[in-house]
Amino acid sequence: MATDPRAALDRFVAALEAHLQAAQRRRGEQDPAVEAAYRALADAFEAYDEALYSAHDEVTPFVLYDDVEDADDDEDADDDEDAEDEDADEDLEEEDLDDAEDDTEDDTEDDTEIDDEAGDDARGDGPATRL
Repeated sequence: MATDPRAALDRFVAALEAHLQAAQRRRGEQDPAVEAAYRALADAFEAYDEALYSAHDEVTPFVLYDDVEDADDDEDADDDEDAEDEDADEDLEEEDLDDAEDDTEDDTEDDTEIDDEAGDDARGDGPATRL
């Protein structure tokens, strides 16, 4: 039997409140009351998310990490992306890099071509232009 989403939401909200209270009363970094409230909150959220999906074919935009391994998997994926970026940088040849001298030479060539075309038109060698 599917759980009523409203009842699951009420339990989820109560778990949020209990987690807040435990955090406010924390007695150290690994307070067992906070850890218990954390697990209860995660369980209540999963129950709500499943009830919502069962009843309305809808999900929430949140993701729970089951344990430290899931978080480590995400970090490994980030490390893989960083390694790929470094490999791409190493493949880039010096000649592929743009430098100011090349730009200046290219601009000068472009200006010369424009001047030549304008000169051709002035001598009547180019196409006639009417205004």
